[in-house]
This record gives sequence, structure tokens and C-alpha cells, in this order.
Amino acid sequence: MNKASLVARLSGLAVVIAMTAACTDTNPFFEDWKTPYGTAPFSKIKTEHYLPAFKEGIKQQKAEVEAIVACKEAPTFENTVAAFDRSGKLLAKVSGVFFNLSESDSTPEMQAIEEEVTPMLTEADNEIFMNEDLFKRVKAVYDNMEGLTREQQMVTKKLYQSFERNGVGLDEAGKKRFAEISTRLSSLSQKFGQNLLAENNAFKEKTGITVSEYYDFMGSCPDRDKRKAVFEAYSMRGNNADEHDNNAIVLEILKLRAEMAALLGYRSFADFQLADKMAGDPATVDNFLQPIMDAAMKKAKEEMKDMKALAGHDIEPWDYSYYAEKVRAQKFALDESLTKPYFQADSVLKGVFTAAETIYGIKIEPASEVEVYNPVVSAWKLSEPDGRLIGIFYRDYYVRPTKRGGAWMNNFRDQENDVRPIIVNVCNFPAQSEEQPSLLTIDNVQTAFHEFGHALHGFLTQCHYTSVSGTSVARDFVEMFSQFNENFAFVPEILAQYANDFRTGEPIPAELVEKIQKSLKFNQGFTTGELCAASILDMKWHEMSVDELQAFKTPQDIRDFEAKVCKEMGLVEEIIPRYRTTYFNHIFNSGYSAGYYGYLWSEVLAADAWQKFVADGIFNKATADSFRKTFLEKGGSEEPMTLYKAFRGAAPDPSAIMKSRGLQ
Repeated sequence: MNKASLVARLSGLAVVIAMTAACTDTNPFFEDWKTPYGTAPFSKIKTEHYLPAFKEGIKQQKAEVEAIVACKEAPTFENTVAAFDRSGKLLAKVSGVFFNLSESDSTPEMQAIEEEVTPMLTEADNEIFMNEDLFKRVKAVYDNMEGLTREQQMVTKKLYQSFERNGVGLDEAGKKRFAEISTRLSSLSQKFGQNLLAENNAFKEKTGITVSEYYDFMGSCPDRDKRKAVFEAYSMRGNNADEHDNNAIVLEILKLRAEMAALLGYRSFADFQLADKMAGDPATVDNFLQPIMDAAMKKAKEEMKDMKALAGHDIEPWDYSYYAEKVRAQKFALDESLTKPYFQADSVLKGVFTAAETIYGIKIEPASEVEVYNPVVSAWKLSEPDGRLIGIFYRDYYVRPTKRGGAWMNNFRDQENDVRPIIVNVCNFPAQSEEQPSLLTIDNVQTAFHEFGHALHGFLTQCHYTSVSGTSVARDFVEMFSQFNENFAFVPEILAQYANDFRTGEPIPAELVEKIQKSLKFNQGFTTGELCAASILDMKWHEMSVDELQAFKTPQDIRDFEAKVCKEMGLVEEIIPRYRTTYFNHIFNSGYSAGYYGYLWSEVLAADAWQKFVADGIFNKATADSFRKTFLEKGGSEEPMTLYKAFRGAAPDPSAIMKSRGLQ
């Protein structure tokens, strides 16, 4: 080695040592946060703090697991299952901050860390859930649960199933392959998400609108050629044979998932995924979805007759929303340009809070003392009437280039015992400007209520263990609470508290409220159809076996399969699935694989539960208290259907979704 190289290497080593020492001495993740309510000190957290904190968090949890295994006492819930539930606090602390910010304030530096950290975390999980000595202790508790509380039984059952579903029963060769697949899948999913973020930003540059503005644009733009160009750009995201193309990633993910399921003894990944869900198996889901699709397509064909009469020509996919809005205006005298002035984002948030305060008797107030991670984010404090803290809420509503598309709720901190949660709602609503505040569509308003429904599930939970608190429930149950909360958005008594014209302060007129109410079931052929189509597409991809998937090799194979599935389900050519394969983030990067049907499945529960509120009186305190105590406080501490029957007195009515959407 020459002198220059030696000097350069020593200089680099000195920098690494200095950075490591600095991170060890000053890394905020290694300190107790003396902040209001223990919230994250975002201004103190630097990019270089994450990696050392992740590594130390993994190291600490590994030591905690080793201590559980080394325990000389006979396995008990407390020294094994509860001890594991309490492990990994540092890892949860850094993950809660990093992964929330990587989705809402992503940068190339954050993406680089994510690429490095993702396989590390997967490897650490594999090491835990393939630890046979730990599993033996968990199994000993699982086999003798008689004396445990129901919540403890559910915690134990969930942990036991996690081991089974993560390959603990495989031979050494199987474990090795399972771990390889898990690690590769985590990296592929992360890459899919990064590609989609880049594609969404490219869509904005190409069309002048954001992905979140797509539906609003398609319903209002009179230029047919422009609508067609925007539709084609939107529907081809991740499918353009460029550096952000997702086709190869999708095929590798699907094949690896099928192989993973086969290792565990399942025919397909859908069989594996559904084994611990409410639905139970793919056939149940298929039989649930197809009647909804049939009803939606029948409605869509009726809708298109009215549209074609107005348009004077055949309806193409880029025409559907535009002429649907024309029909809406004709039938209901309702144009969203009339409603938007009453739905300014801050006033809608007031409505979201007003509904929660009215129904559940809680108090929500600004928490200006809480630091936020972006200037447009606001913080709020939720309390019980007696002043006890419920939790801290961050509102992050506005679109920006560093944020992935869609809307979601997530936890910065989970609830357990007396530790109260810290929760964020992230949306992609139109940004504010100096000339005009953020004005929301009717769909945006429903989204705001939807995401806060998730937040309420996370806030009002009263569990002892993080693994079952809040939204830690079956994927096809979790959306019930968000969809249920949407019902309050346009209740006249709630609207009267928040829907005021931002220009004049005048309340929304009663006749406009009536028009909104009547129009909510309008265009359900399209709305239900595109949602159901995406659900069926998800299922059909994941119902294939390893051998069946080997036939797929090219992007054209993906397109051909999509077309075949859409034809077989009866989807009309004028509608495409809400998400095509190459931009289906829910199933390739967000935990909804073979689970997107859960939105419709949960909606049955939500619609049926809402009927009890309607029958008892929407503001009936006893009914609201029952809903809160039976569902929201319980989290995943009981089986979903047991909770549902305890509240409703019977199983849900399957026809509830058809009625609520006006499909029958």
C-alpha cells in the first residue's frame, strides 16, 4: 500500500471512529426522552443516528431473548411470553421514528439506510423465530394456558403462531432457505416502494398533477385528450421498462412468496396468509367477492347508459369519472366545486375531532409543546374527561414529493399498560397556498374520518401487551373501525359543527347536506367495481402455486394475466382495477398481500355495526360506550367474531355491504 493510500485509509478510519463515538455519546435514541409525553425530539435526531441505534436495538433484543432461553425456571407466561413481549424496546423506539419518516419525509439518505437496515431486521427476526429453544418454552406455555387471562391466552397464541409461520418446524435446509427468502422479500418490497415513489413524482412532472389529485382531475377536466394522457400515465406506473420498472420485482416477489408457503406446507401463498385470518381460506374470499363484483358491474352498466346519453359517444376508461360527475350534477344538482369551500382541511379536522369527542366523550386539544417532524405537521393531545392522557396525535395531511402516495395511520409508540400511544395520520391532500387553503373533496373528507378511525382504535385500546394492543388485529378485521368512523363524516349534527364556507364563515346549507347524503351511493358501480377488481386480482396472483408461477417471465405475461383475470371476474372494459399490479403498493410493500379483500370484508362488519347505531340513535351513549369497550379497548385480546357477536348479539349480515353501497 502506498503512502497516499495509507493516509487516506487512516483518515477514513478516523472519521468512522469519530462518528461512532459521537453517535454513542450523543445519539438521542440511547437517551430517555425528557420531552412532553415522551415524544420524539426530532430536531436532535440526525440521519447518522439511525444505523447505530438499529444495530444496538438488535443487539439488545438478542441479549433479551438469550436471557429468556437461559432461564432455569420452568416456562411460564411471565418469564417467557410476557418477557418476549417486553423485549426490543430500543428497536421499537428507533423503528417507530425511522419508518414513519421514511414514508412521509423520505430522502436518498433515508432510502440508503432503509436498504441497509431492512435485511438486518429480517435476519434478526429470522434468528428469533427459528430459535428452537425459545419456541420450546413458548410451546410449553401454549400447551398449558388454562390459568391465563383471555388476553394472555391471545398473546401466547399469537406468539406461538408466529414461530410456526416463520419456519421453526423446518429442517436445517428448510430454515436456511426460508431465511434467504425472507431477507430477499424484505429488500424487494422496499425497492418496490422506492420505485413507486419515484414513479409518482415522475407522474407529477409529466402531467402537472399529483397522484392524489388523479380522481379529482379525471372527474373535472373537460379536455378528453388530456384525460386520456393522464389516465395512461397513471395506469402505467411501474410498467415503463425503465429504471423504476416494477415488473421483475413483482414476479420475483410472487415466486418467492409461493415458495415460502410451499416450505410451510401450503399450496399457495393465499392459503398461508388466510390461515390465521377471519376468512380462513381462499375459497371463502373468492365466494365473498364475486357476488359483490356481479352487483357492482350490473350497477356500472346502468350508470354508463346515463353517461353515454350525456356524452353522445362510447365511454372509455378516461371518460368514466368525468361523465359520472356530469350525471351526478344532473341527478343531484351537486358539483364538488360547490362543496369544497365548506371542506377546508383544518375545519374537516375539527369535524373529525368533534365526532370523536361527541361519541366517545374524550377531549382533544392542540399540543403546541410537542415538537413535530415537518413544519406542516401539527400535534394534538387526547385526554379522558378527568384529564388522564389518552395519547398524542400528529396530523400530516398535505402532499409533498418526499411522501409516498395514499393515506395511512401508524404508531410512533405502541400502547401497553400505562404507556399511552403516539399516533400519526398521514394523507396526501392538496397543499395549502398563500391564496387558498387546502380544500377537500367529499372522498378526501371520508379519508380523514377513515384514518382517524384507525387512530381511535390505537388510542382507546386498554391492553397490557403491545402484541395485541390497538390495531394489532387480523388484517381482515382492522379496517372495520376506520370504515365505521366514515359514517360520522356527513351526519348533519356533525357537519353543523365544522362545515363552514372558508370565505364567509357561513354554515353549509341544509339542502347541500341533503344532496351530499343522497349522492353518497352514486357511482357505486365504478367505486365498488374498481375496489373489488383489485381485491380479486390480489387473490388470483397469490392463489397460484410455485409451479403455476414459473410460467410468468415477462412484463407481457403480467399484462396478459391481468386482462384474463379482469375478463373472468366480469369487469367491464371501461373500468380498471383500483391498483394494477406494478403500482399495487398494498400487496407488494404494505402487508395486504392476499388481504386487500379485507377492506370489503371489514365493511360488512362496519355497515352492520352502524345499523345498530342508527337503530339505537346515532348519539346513544350506551351504544357508543358498548362499541368502545367491546371493540376499541380490546384490540386483539379476543377473537374478532367473539367481539363482534358480543356487541351486535349475532353474526354480521352479509348483505349489509350491498345495502350500504346501494347495490341492492
